[in-house]
Amino acid sequence: MTIVFRRVLFIVTLFIIWEAISKSGLFPPFLWPPLILSSNGEATVFGTLVSGLISGQVLEATAVTLFRLLLGFVIAITVGLTLGYLIARFQWVDHTLGFVVTALQSVPSIVWFPLAIVWFGLGETAILFIVTIGATWTMTVTSSTGFKNVPPLYLRVARTMGSSGFHLLRTVILPASVPHLISGLRVAWAFAWRALMAGELLGGSGGLGHLLEMGRALQSMDLVLSVMVIIGVVGTLMDTQVFMRMERSVMRRWGMAPQA
Repeated sequence: MTIVFRRVLFIVTLFIIWEAISKSGLFPPFLWPPLILSSNGEATVFGTLVSGLISGQVLEATAVTLFRLLLGFVIAITVGLTLGYLIARFQWVDHTLGFVVTALQSVPSIVWFPLAIVWFGLGETAILFIVTIGATWTMTVTSSTGFKNVPPLYLRVARTMGSSGFHLLRTVILPASVPHLISGLRVAWAFAWRALMAGELLGGSGGLGHLLEMGRALQSMDLVLSVMVIIGVVGTLMDTQVFMRMERSVMRRWGMAPQA
């Protein structure tokens, strides 16, 4: 039995169970809407999703969300790599800033939201701040670990051959840290994605989180579930088609892929 067949069979089973519960009458349709099959004219999750895609509402909300996510993610990666390098390079930075970053990593990003509202008001800047905070500390910790774990032999050989400063960073430290950096990117992306959804639910406008909040306010669970499907699909595509491909490519290039 192939992996694809197992997954399809599992998803179909979940669909059947969901439809059976929906048709059983245990819950009113607005609380437990059918996924595909409508028996009394009630809205279905699939129908709402298709209508949203055709009208452009879902695509527009997805574009707004992805723009916020990419902007915050790029800032977080830039800051995280810089802090990670400083922590790995200077021991006094590790003993001071490194300790604080480790503590901040354990603080959920949504906890920063009240502070963001006070500082920036309820709007785009506050959401961008939440997304950036959500990914920065994770990227900092992961990248500093990668930089610290560069084999000392590589550094000694490079320095013996005259490499130093930015040349040493570009040609030795960064390439040797790539596996850790890619793992950090995957985790930071997941943290940023979750932080963005929380921020949009509480104060965003125009994004997928705003659609979720609209569905809750209207008690339209078909809308809520259809947006959740979009969120899951986007997250899965980014992980499997971007980060996992990048990781496999790097593993092959550096000879770390398992031999067939």
